[in-house]
Amino acid sequence: MAIRYNAAHSRCAHSARRLAIEFMDLLLQFADLLMHLDAHLAVLVREHGVWVYAILFAIVFCETGLVVAPFLPGDSLLFVAGALAAAGDMDATVLVLSLIAAAVSGNTVNYWIGRYFGPKVFHWEDSRFFSRAALLKTHAFYERHGGKTIVISRFLPIIRTFAPFVAGIGSMQHRRFQFFNISGAVLWVLSLVVAGHYFGNLPWVRDNLTLVILIIVGVSALPAMLGYWRHRRSG
Repeated sequence: MAIRYNAAHSRCAHSARRLAIEFMDLLLQFADLLMHLDAHLAVLVREHGVWVYAILFAIVFCETGLVVAPFLPGDSLLFVAGALAAAGDMDATVLVLSLIAAAVSGNTVNYWIGRYFGPKVFHWEDSRFFSRAALLKTHAFYERHGGKTIVISRFLPIIRTFAPFVAGIGSMQHRRFQFFNISGAVLWVLSLVVAGHYFGNLPWVRDNLTLVILIIVGVSALPAMLGYWRHRRSG
């Protein structure tokens, strides 16, 4: 009996170590993707040609449309894509239109998922694929700013993913939601793609693009970090 227990315990420990190693590998791969986004995206353009628009559409759609995918690159991806378009690797018009379509359709799907599940999601527990804290933070943000949250949140990672979901839970009128949804998508995509288009190929930016990407990610995350800091101070 003791032998069987020890064998089972050993297998569980081995499985736990393997899962931990696989998880660390995923984190390292994601960090590499984030820090060398320009190189990875350039490879995608070379290897897949026009299909790169579909790949970018899928990434932006998932990042804005699925509450389980807030970790995907958003702001930095748009900036780098704009830089590659300026270099002639992609068509700027097709890029902007496909990204706006992805952002609008992703938010729309997220909205209807929120409508379907309703307020009961506030009783869901944290899991690997769901952050209850992020949901509550976004709900508080929504309560404070109303419909403008859909526009403002476009520039706030994580909150951007949960905002349409919360709007659906709160049963915001669909026509009103789409007004903010489309306005926010156009502002978000145009501002970052145009910034990448005009600044991404400047010698200093091109030579230090990894640093620029990290700055973009840091600036994007700054409001969330300040909010967390204020929450800790008030607590």
